[in-house]
Amino acid sequence: MKITYQGHSCFTITSGAHSIIIDPFLSGNPVAVLKPGEVKVEAVLVTHGHADHLGDAVEISKKNKAPVIAPFELVNYCTVKGATGHPMHIGGGHDFPFGRVKLTIAHHGSTTEIGAAGNPCGFLVTMDGKTVYHAGDTGLFSDMALIGETNKIDCALLPIGDNFTMGIEDAIRAVGMLKPKMVVPMHYNTFDVIKQDPEVFKKGLAGRPVKVVILKPGGSAEV
Repeated sequence: MKITYQGHSCFTITSGAHSIIIDPFLSGNPVAVLKPGEVKVEAVLVTHGHADHLGDAVEISKKNKAPVIAPFELVNYCTVKGATGHPMHIGGGHDFPFGRVKLTIAHHGSTTEIGAAGNPCGFLVTMDGKTVYHAGDTGLFSDMALIGETNKIDCALLPIGDNFTMGIEDAIRAVGMLKPKMVVPMHYNTFDVIKQDPEVFKKGLAGRPVKVVILKPGGSAEV
């Protein structure tokens, strides 16, 4: 499995012939190097409706004939705009051609320009026997321990930017509960208000049984 960071909370994940994108905030993202028209995927996963996560999901869905996979209300919003979609909700899982997706809770909000868009979520994505946990925008919550106990997480993608999500200290606590083999920090340094040094996060996990991988936009890691 190959995970490529596209900036902010956006990742493309490929395994074999399959490829998906999560939270495709590319247009208007000051650190993104990938353009929406360059994206070739079979599914678009979106954690919540805020513009810096929903991003180019509708455009990418239309171009690739790829479903938007998200909480029910957000999928409804996207399909009205011409996307295809597969609605889900928290606690539910589904097997797709590329792998399995299960939605987890996330403590945040979810709105679009027209109002509320249901609940935010995180994703557990399993492809070819490897499981990635994308936490979405969230604060620390105790059920991360349950997620870690009931899933063998090969890689966790965790926000560290503070202000809107977990900061570094809480993200370090999250790693202790989730017990992933690898962790990649996200949702930081896109804007001044979430400016953080990921090396502080990495140093805070020194000596722990987890590999910390800091990726620049366009950079990849093998899982």
